[in-house]
Amino acid sequence: MTEQPAAFRLGHVPGVTPDKWARMWAERRPQVPLEVGLGTTDEVVARIRGGELDAGLVRLPIDRTGLHAIPLYTEVTVVVVPKDHVVTAAEEATLDDLADEIVQRPQDDTLPWTERPGRAAVSDPETTADAIELVAAGVGVLVLPLSLARLHHRRDLTHRPLTDAPTSAVALTWPDAENSEDMEEFIGIVRGRTVNSSRTPRSEEKPRTSEKRRTVEKRRPPRRPPRRR
Repeated sequence: MTEQPAAFRLGHVPGVTPDKWARMWAERRPQVPLEVGLGTTDEVVARIRGGELDAGLVRLPIDRTGLHAIPLYTEVTVVVVPKDHVVTAAEEATLDDLADEIVQRPQDDTLPWTERPGRAAVSDPETTADAIELVAAGVGVLVLPLSLARLHHRRDLTHRPLTDAPTSAVALTWPDAENSEDMEEFIGIVRGRTVNSSRTPRSEEKPRTSEKRRTVEKRRPPRRPPRRR
């Protein structure tokens, strides 16, 4: 019986959707299953260190000891409010616009705050989902990355960009060791390398170059002998 190939194990945090990369992986590595798991940044990093995951899509900052990390993109930060909130009168807002608001601060907040905006609630909700429920009930507003606002979308809530709020950067991280072929392939996928631009040994490129040269030579018209005077 043929042994099944090992899977490539990828962790990711809420709001980060690896669907596009997963489809590309299935096209380029159909013989290697891609196993995808959800967790917080701390959980994903811990599972990578423990050998349970091959790589992870996480939010920075992280402790990079023993890890590689490639920043992929930075998200827009938004404020989630009820649809009839005064903030919705403009296309975007600033932290000063929230000075008199109760700003919910869930314990799983992902933004790197130096100073929190607005007024604190009596107690902090445990999760972002809990904070969304409070905002829907008319208790304060919530500041978070755009992808999380979309993840927790409700018809009675909307959001506006915050132009001066901290942002959340998403990165690919994996163990600081010699990369496997699967790891190199996934790095190429998230970096946007095409199949033709993937790393190929030079020995494999030479035949194609020589063949192209021979084709050009064949098409070149024969030289005419010099005319005798």
